[in-house]
Amino acid sequence: MRVVIAEDSALLRDGLVRLLSAYDFTVVAAVESGPELSVALHEHVPDVAVVDVRLPPTHTDEGLRAVTEARRAIPGLPVMVLSQYVAQLFARELLSDGAGAVGYLLKDRVGDVVDFVDSVRQVAAGGTVMDPQVIAKLLARPSHARPLTTLTPREREVLSLMAQGRSNISIAERMVVTERAINKHINSIFAKLGLTHSETEHRRVQAVLTYLGGDDV
Repeated sequence: MRVVIAEDSALLRDGLVRLLSAYDFTVVAAVESGPELSVALHEHVPDVAVVDVRLPPTHTDEGLRAVTEARRAIPGLPVMVLSQYVAQLFARELLSDGAGAVGYLLKDRVGDVVDFVDSVRQVAAGGTVMDPQVIAKLLARPSHARPLTTLTPREREVLSLMAQGRSNISIAERMVVTERAINKHINSIFAKLGLTHSETEHRRVQAVLTYLGGDDV
């Protein structure tokens, strides 16, 4: 699996290169700035990009700007944002195209190497993986998402866990119910959000994006 890494800290960048290489990723580029990231994404079109938010030259939101612009040219380009910060505006923009293949994890909350690598693979496969604190930030605004108001508290809990990238089995274990019960909740969520005429995985991504973005389907 081919990966582009963008991180301005030399130690962390080298650590990510070594870590992902040890788990059978091929690092095709490891860069430290927004402009270098833009070039690398268009040149290599990787299977996934692991990107920090704040990169030179401005150290503001160069990383997110580069990947959101790249996804306009390369729809569905998988991106795992790994940062100390939640840049709400660009995070929502990254999610808004509805293509999925997006992750957003906070550096100081990544506590397990295997879980992190699995999250990168999940994003590369088209999934959506969000840190709970990122979800909280994205939802910290008035929402006019009328379909979400039709969900029961239990369904909202299931959808929140889906947004974290959990599988049905993992959600069932977390909520101490059967996987069959979770399947029923998810089918109800799809129906209430009007997601009834597409592939299951696509509907799952759309449900999560509706939850995170607060937009009508």
